[in-house]
Amino acid sequence: MYNINEELKDKIVYLNQILLDKYKELLSLDKKFIRNFIEENVGPIKKIVKLTADELACYSEKGGILGVDGSNNRMGGAYPHFVEVYQGLAKSTIYRDKPIYKTDFYTPLYSEKEENNILENTMERDQSIRSQKLSTIEVEVALEGVRELKPYAVIMDGSLIRYYIESFDKWMELRKECEEKNIILIGVIKDIKTSIIGDLLLKDKSLPIKESLHDRELLYGLLEYGEMVPIQSEVAKKAEEGLSSLFMRGSDAPNVIGMDILDSQRDYLEEMARLVLTLTPKDGRGVPLWIDIIDREVRIPDEMIRGLLESYLDREILEKFFISERDKRTL
Repeated sequence: MYNINEELKDKIVYLNQILLDKYKELLSLDKKFIRNFIEENVGPIKKIVKLTADELACYSEKGGILGVDGSNNRMGGAYPHFVEVYQGLAKSTIYRDKPIYKTDFYTPLYSEKEENNILENTMERDQSIRSQKLSTIEVEVALEGVRELKPYAVIMDGSLIRYYIESFDKWMELRKECEEKNIILIGVIKDIKTSIIGDLLLKDKSLPIKESLHDRELLYGLLEYGEMVPIQSEVAKKAEEGLSSLFMRGSDAPNVIGMDILDSQRDYLEEMARLVLTLTPKDGRGVPLWIDIIDREVRIPDEMIRGLLESYLDREILEKFFISERDKRTL
C-alpha cells in the first residue's frame, strides 16, 4: 500500500472543487437540451447501422481497406542528446502478406540542412521537426500503399488536418492521388481535441455559460451506440483545409471518436461512418480493430531501438551522445 501524503490528498480535493465550480453550468445542462442544441447548431444526429456481409464482400472486390499508422520511439537524454526513430506502416485487409514499412530518424546532433546550427535551435523547432518526420512517413506509406495495392478506401490513424499542417507537399500529393483514382481517404480520431460545440454554447448569450468545454467532454455519454453527427461546414474548423468531419459513437464505451474525410468525397461520409462502425468491436473502446492491429505492428519497442543502436553505432558515440546517466545505471 502507498502512504498517502495528506497535503497531496488535500490538493486533489481542492482540484476537484475547482473543476466542479468552473464547469458547474455546463455540467448541469440537460442531456436532451445539449442534443437539441447540437442538432440545431452543429449537425443532425443520425443513427447508422453496420455494413452487411454483401456490402463488405463488395469492398474486397473493389480493393479492400488500407490502414495506415505510424510510431516513434527515442533513446537518450535531454536535448540535444537523443535519437528518435520513426516507422510507418500501411497494411491492406486483402493483401495482408504485403505490408509496406518506411522508417526515418532524427537527432538534433545531425541536420540534413547544413546551415542549421543545433546551438541556435529551439525546443519549439525541435518539436516541429519531430512532428513533421512522423506525419511525413505516414503519408509516404499511404502513398505507396495507394499506388501498389489500389484499395477502395484508406483509413489513417488520426486527424487528416495533421498532415495538411505538418507535411503539406506530401499530403497534397496523397490527396490528389486518391481523388484521381477515386480512393476514399479518411482519418479516424481516437482522442478528439476540438471545441466546436463548447464554443457555440459559449457564444449563446441566453445561456449562463462562462467556460468552453472540449467536444470530447460534452459528447461523453451523450450519443447512443451507432449515432453520428456530420458537422456542418459553416461551423467546422477544418473546412478551410478542405476537410469534412463528423463525431460518432462506435461502441458501448461512452466516449466519442471523430472522423475526417476529403471535402470532395463528402458524399461518402455516412458510408465511411458505417465502415468504421462495422470494423469497431461493440464491446471495445470505439476504435476500428484494423487500426488497432496496425498500431500494434508498427510500434518500435524500447528493446528494438536499443538493440539497433548498440549493434550499429560505435560504442564511444553511443555512450557519449545517446546514453543518459540514468540509463548507464542499468547497463
